[in-house]
Parts: sequence; C-alpha cells; structure tokens
Amino acid sequence: MTSKELLLTAYEALDSAAVSDALDALGLAPGQGGILPVWGHPTIVGFAVTVQLEPFVPGPSGAHIGTPAVAGATSTDVIVVANGGRTDVSCWGGLLSLGAMLKGVRGVVADGACRDVNEARELGFPVFAKGRIPATARGRLQQCSTGETVPFGNVTVTPGDLIFADETGVVVVPRINAEEVLEKAQAIAGREQAIASDLRSGVPLHEAMRDARLAGTTEEKH
Repeated sequence: MTSKELLLTAYEALDSAAVSDALDALGLAPGQGGILPVWGHPTIVGFAVTVQLEPFVPGPSGAHIGTPAVAGATSTDVIVVANGGRTDVSCWGGLLSLGAMLKGVRGVVADGACRDVNEARELGFPVFAKGRIPATARGRLQQCSTGETVPFGNVTVTPGDLIFADETGVVVVPRINAEEVLEKAQAIAGREQAIASDLRSGVPLHEAMRDARLAGTTEEKH
C-alpha cells in the first residue's frame, strides 16, 4: 500500500464521531450533520476532489457538471459537490454514479440533493446528500469550477483534504492535519472502547463516564 492508502485504511477503523471529537480537541472545525447516505449504511474515507456549482446562465454549453472531476479522480478519492445546500434541484445522478464507480471513486458527498437513488444502490456506489429530488440540473445548474477550494456547509474543502462520511454525518479533515487528527481520534476511540468494556462488566455508568476520563486527562475536574 502507498502512504495515502495506509492513512485511509487507518481512518476506516474509526467513526465520524471520534474524528469529529479529535478535530474539536485540536481546535479545528468538527463534523456536520444533514448530509447523509441516500441508501444503505456506507462509510467512505478518501481525498477530496471538488466541484463548485452555480445557477444556470444561458450561453455556450460546457462540460456536464461533475464530469471533469470524475475524469481526474482516482481510487483514493471522494467527489465533493458544493451546491450551497440547495434541495430544489438534483446536483448528482445515476450516470455520474456509474462513471465514478467505473473510475474506482470511493463515493460522493453533495451539499445539495441527488436523484437516481436506485441506480446508485444497484451499483453499490455511496452517495451522501442533503436530500433527494427528481428535478434535473439541466437548465438549472452549471459547473463553476473544479479542483478549487469550495464552501461545504459550515466549512471549506480544499482539494486533497480528507473526507470521512458515515450514517452520522460528514467530517472534513484538513490534509495538513490528517496524521495528527488520526492519532487523536484513535486515542479517543480507545478510551470509549475501554469505557464500554467497563460498562459491560458492571461498572456503574457515572463511574465509567467520568468527564476527566472521557477527556483523556488523569485528574478529575473540580
């Protein structure tokens, strides 16, 4: 495995809550809700390939939205579609899912709505979005840019940032902080597993879930 693949494999052993808590502990923006899988319970971890959309303006037609990003993506990537949270029009559909799946892309997260959910499900291609709607993007949306920093909910996403998405929500880890966040998240997950083990062995909840223990400190707060 390459170093990038090893990093993603390590993150795959976690969940979005642990990664979000690690970001919090480091003073970085935590994960966000409202962008959820439109089918099943997938977890995707990969590096961001970004697409920025904007309202359609009549004129010469360019590339179909999302297609340049899919063409340039690899098997370690996740497509990130920035559409300002709009849910009145689809910004991702079945043919895009097929094209991305054939390129080995790990999934898509869209700050907007999608359509052709059945096609994504049949392909086994993970799609995370703010909603579902049949309305086409044709004549309603156009691509503004690809491969640039984009707004995404409460954060910004720069190409190459690490994207973690599961049924709880989406977390964006700045690439420069990915190793540090991973180490912190692994420690958090380890503490929570130890607490769960204590609870199952009969330790009272209030003893097992001490604030200091959850925070990873050695002394209780007074």
